[in-house]
Amino acid sequence: MSSVNKSILLVDDDQEIRELLDAYLSRAGFQVRTTPDGAGFRQALNEGPSDLVILDVMLPDEDGFSLCRWVRQHPRQAHVPIIMLTASSDEADRVIGLELGADDYLGKPFSPRELQARIKALLRRAQFGQERSGGEVLAFDEWRLDMVSHRLFHADGEEVILSGADFALLKLFLDHPQEILDRDTIGNATRGRELMPLDRIVDMAVSRLRQRLRDTDKPPRLIRTVRGSGYQLAASVVASNGH
Repeated sequence: MSSVNKSILLVDDDQEIRELLDAYLSRAGFQVRTTPDGAGFRQALNEGPSDLVILDVMLPDEDGFSLCRWVRQHPRQAHVPIIMLTASSDEADRVIGLELGADDYLGKPFSPRELQARIKALLRRAQFGQERSGGEVLAFDEWRLDMVSHRLFHADGEEVILSGADFALLKLFLDHPQEILDRDTIGNATRGRELMPLDRIVDMAVSRLRQRLRDTDKPPRLIRTVRGSGYQLAASVVASNGH
């Protein structure tokens, strides 16, 4: 995947990091915008879209978590891939970011090369999700998922915002309805690598998707846990062209 014309918006209050990443990613062909605080980030994203955003957790005016939540509610940029940067070794910070809709995180200090690899992986996943046949909609249970726009609608008309990770996991289940998917399959399809112990990644991702799908019964009705084996989408899936 070419990085030419792909735009990145970075917020970090460390001027040295901003300048380093601006230079490094620009040399790799990305169009980079940087800002030192949350207010500047909000203004920049409203002024023009980005293909990916990078959020530092610790900022002078507000934290990256609130910005992540704001992006996921943005009228035009709700589906943009998000990478969070954290100087904290506390796993709880990373879990919070992922639960709020971040697609990946990177602990400080990190190498620009590693960040670039993460960026390219997320952009590839976003591009793959857009390469479905034109206008395809997948209907299951009381839901309809537009595979082009990544918009998920309930039968009552509510639209649910999906992060890139949410969409990748839901797409995996919809591609394999009624099949039992083990944790390795889910982890590889949604992350492609380990961020924390694999079981924790998968269980957290499934729990978040269940919340999106209102699948909160005990036991869950739609995405079933198959003890010792993995998870199963207990619904039929019907594809159509258009709404």
